[in-house]
Amino acid sequence: MPPQELFSPQTSIPLHAIKVVLLENIHQRAVELLDGAGFTVESHAGAPSGEQLIELAADARMIGIRSKTQLTREFFEACPKLWSVGCFCIGTNQVDLDAAASTGVAVFNAPFSNTRSVAEKVICEVIALHRRLFERSSSLHAGRWQKSASGSHEVRGRTLGIVGYGRIGSQVSVLAEAMGMRVLFYDTANTLSLGNAVMVESLDELLAQSDCVTLHVPDAATTRELIGERELAMMKPGAHLINNARGTVVDLNALRRAIESGHLGGAAVDVFPEEPRDNDTPFESPLAGLPNVILTPHIGGSTIEAQENIAVEVGTKLVRLMNEGATATAVNVPEVDLPSLHGDHHRIVHFHRNEPGVLGALHSVIAGKGINIAASYLQSDARHGYAVLDVQPREDVQESDLLAELRAVSGTIRVRTIW
Repeated sequence: MPPQELFSPQTSIPLHAIKVVLLENIHQRAVELLDGAGFTVESHAGAPSGEQLIELAADARMIGIRSKTQLTREFFEACPKLWSVGCFCIGTNQVDLDAAASTGVAVFNAPFSNTRSVAEKVICEVIALHRRLFERSSSLHAGRWQKSASGSHEVRGRTLGIVGYGRIGSQVSVLAEAMGMRVLFYDTANTLSLGNAVMVESLDELLAQSDCVTLHVPDAATTRELIGERELAMMKPGAHLINNARGTVVDLNALRRAIESGHLGGAAVDVFPEEPRDNDTPFESPLAGLPNVILTPHIGGSTIEAQENIAVEVGTKLVRLMNEGATATAVNVPEVDLPSLHGDHHRIVHFHRNEPGVLGALHSVIAGKGINIAASYLQSDARHGYAVLDVQPREDVQESDLLAELRAVSGTIRVRTIW
């Protein structure tokens, strides 16, 4: 694929010419931040797809999405002006990360900003399931008064099993212990426990000992239907299952059978294998209508506080990429953190395939123009490299000529200037 044209041939691109498209009702704070940086911001509700999505993003330099918009290889090939994707959420599985990297598009997310909101929701559900609050509330709404302690328990002294002890799982652990729960956790990585939480050696061991199991794992080949017929049968009679992770992790039909048979006492599910694209699309699930089963529409991180934090976190990363070339915390390209550009320097940012000799060729082109390199930064991974060169411009050198030669360097994916 030839290198992409990203900049005016004479000057660094004016800020107002940088178009940012935000989809899926991203928090207004992101609009304010990006607009305040001088960019042109366009916001849309919903999660467009196909030609509609390409049409919206065709002339955008950056696009912001949440969890429903799918960015495929075809999308990136159809949007050559795009520099960056901001995922205003935790996950990035809705983006073809390899395709983005191969076209020099950096992808950012917000891995920290909504962890507290999800953790609090889990704790809320642990209590609600043990007290059968949803079932009691539904009965009252239907006009039935069912005052009874049957099946209702305190959480103090009971065992919570956490599958996946990352940012969210570990926060759940701390909150659960504060309420007097015993905490077990299982993770494929050897993870340091917080407080008195105990790491068990296997998922089977955790399932057999826990009164309530909460899942906090990514969507991956190894986690799809991680909890199926066999795993549910291993859980303690009357135990509860909570899934605020990914919809592919639990076999919902098997979960329905486990609840209908009375083996499990209830469940709380926030994510589903197939989810409506908008609020006007009907929702169906094998779990609908079951007692003591809390169903929520993928709102684990949907609090005002979390959405504002996410807007600031991802929006700031997009601004830094645009204004400084920084790719720190990008999930798909080499990470380069950069200082602010010196006022007397120009900055050249160069995405390339990780091939021998690229950096030397860049230096040769620049030196051949009699240009001094004031600072040089380089990071690479197995497939791609990202070089950032701060140079002292010369009045007798046309920047367009320099960039044309840099674009011609073997392995170049894209190059642009910042000044």
